[in-house]
Amino acid sequence: MTEQKPQKLQFKTLSDLRDGAITHHQKGDLATARDLYRTYLSRHPKDGPIWSNLGALFRSQKNYTMAVVCQQKALQLHPESDSVVNNAANAHFDAGEPDKALGLRRKALAMKPSNAENWSSLGKYLRALGRYAEAKAELQKAIRVHPDDPELHIQLSFALLALGEYPAGFAEFDWRWEGDEISLPDLPMPKWTGQDLAGKTLLVTPEQGFGDTILMARFLKGVADMGADVRLSAKQPLHRVFKGLAGVTRFAQSTADLEGCDYWAPMMDLPRYLGTTLDTLPAPTTLTIPKDSQERATALLAPFKDNFKVGVLWSGSVTYRANHKRSFSHQQFLQLADIPNLQMFSLYKGSLTQAYHEDGTSCVILDAAGSDRDFADSAALIQQLDLVITMDSAIAHVAGSLGAKVWNLLHSEAYWLYEPFEDHTPWYPSMRLIRQKKSGDWDSVFANLHTELEELVNRHG
Repeated sequence: MTEQKPQKLQFKTLSDLRDGAITHHQKGDLATARDLYRTYLSRHPKDGPIWSNLGALFRSQKNYTMAVVCQQKALQLHPESDSVVNNAANAHFDAGEPDKALGLRRKALAMKPSNAENWSSLGKYLRALGRYAEAKAELQKAIRVHPDDPELHIQLSFALLALGEYPAGFAEFDWRWEGDEISLPDLPMPKWTGQDLAGKTLLVTPEQGFGDTILMARFLKGVADMGADVRLSAKQPLHRVFKGLAGVTRFAQSTADLEGCDYWAPMMDLPRYLGTTLDTLPAPTTLTIPKDSQERATALLAPFKDNFKVGVLWSGSVTYRANHKRSFSHQQFLQLADIPNLQMFSLYKGSLTQAYHEDGTSCVILDAAGSDRDFADSAALIQQLDLVITMDSAIAHVAGSLGAKVWNLLHSEAYWLYEPFEDHTPWYPSMRLIRQKKSGDWDSVFANLHTELEELVNRHG
């Protein structure tokens, strides 16, 4: 939401000022609301609910530090208010403090044990702390009381998937369509729910980001082997790298490509109906790298043929609501720049590129992705590197699919895909998982990285 310039408003009474702040907040005029909250609280600093409102406003702006500060003030003034406790729990969780959030959520649950949202948040916080079995038990208990609450089922699905219980986890994940984040697309054919596909045409659609699309593309051959003519809807940046994808007859790019389709299926449904278990995972997707992309990568890397070449990535899509947890500053990689014979290349392409260039980092970590046309260019470069070091992103999936050596730096609330094993995942045999030991602590991760990377470069010669 774009922040508007604060308006200069006059209010006759303190109560009017309070009401005005709330009204502007509810209308989405956050700049004016924040200004009015500040003015009001300077005159009435002991209004806990208003401190809580201000904290919620900061949270909506992704200013999690200020959100926590305001919620702490609200808690000091109104520790028994269930709405204040709820808002404080949310703020601490988004600020990367799941342990503090959990204590507050248990308090909120004690105040309102019949509130399904308290239970689903409890499950989410337990998952964030790696307590998946406990999350599973609590969510199953809540579902017995609230059997039709979508968020409880969604949180349970993530707990089950993290435990490696794929059949049950993917079945529960079907509840995502009943939640408030995504909606079923309006398509003229029925959704596939496991029916016989012999002689049928199946439209497969993505529903998450590029990374999940690359991850799940491995299942397309499985449905083709069931006798289906598979048409894949995929965004343009994946078309060249997906050319010749096993099991796919063509890309669905227009309404004309929907003609003749008997069913459609979201990609995340495929492992469910193929009966996938942790022990029966298909190999990663085979990607295609066009010759012009290979030649482009070769030319870019040619001056560094004698160096140990490492591709690095520090952020995913900034629109992803939890990107602030999984990402870190590009400057973290400068800690590795003193390693002899090492040359780093940025694999980042996006809105944060300007900051990376403006502070001079691109003089040391060369921009290898700023002019990428698509994922085929990214894949060609990765294929010629000695190592990729990345946060959890689509690039991690590209590297893993290529069988490239990749170190995936995971924040403490890692995606279910990276459980239940500590340092590896059967989804990508060439991938090593490196985890935060404490939420938000990337410094320790990079301190250890320096030692390990220096040893690797030295062995390489």
